[in-house]
Amino acid sequence: MRLLLADDHDLVRETISAYLQSEGGAEVSLATDLGEALDKIRRDGPFDLVLLDYNMPGMMGLDGLGRALKANGGKGVAILSGTAPNRTAQEALDAGAIGYLPKTLGAQSLLNAVRFMVSGEVFVPVSLMREKTAVPTHPIAQLLTTRENEVLAGLCRGMSNKEIARELQLQEVTIKLHVRTLCRKLDAKNRTQAAMTAKEAGLF
Repeated sequence: MRLLLADDHDLVRETISAYLQSEGGAEVSLATDLGEALDKIRRDGPFDLVLLDYNMPGMMGLDGLGRALKANGGKGVAILSGTAPNRTAQEALDAGAIGYLPKTLGAQSLLNAVRFMVSGEVFVPVSLMREKTAVPTHPIAQLLTTRENEVLAGLCRGMSNKEIARELQLQEVTIKLHVRTLCRKLDAKNRTQAAMTAKEAGLF
């Protein structure tokens, strides 16, 4: 299978492509922004699947998805993201994406999802779709900003401030401030209690 992976984070791009090549036998072309991705699609495409990072330069939300779909001649284009709100998954599908992949997806699950999409099937993790419907209506979620919900999701996954900062592309000190605010809003003594409160309430 011929894939194009476009992501502006070197480590993410190289790690995912190496796994897809070694374990999936894929032929993977790489790009660091939308412009480079479109150039490669026009020159070497269409690809069996194009994976686009939602937040990389040139994307402008889902505008880049539409341009890549047009360039790839009707073959699958999927969104890859670590920071986009869950509702973006449905918006991406509505806009024509063949899938939505969180960067938190395990390596084998990612490979399985890629194979699924290459075969023409739409892929969105079931857990993400459950969160998508639950988060906007949950009373606790309504107390929090979108960014606070993203940080809280990281706490619930047991991530450190540094790991959350890396995923959300923020400074670690900013995450510390968000955690402090979350503890105040959730009446929690510490990050662990904040995560437990969110889980017990069914927020994550």
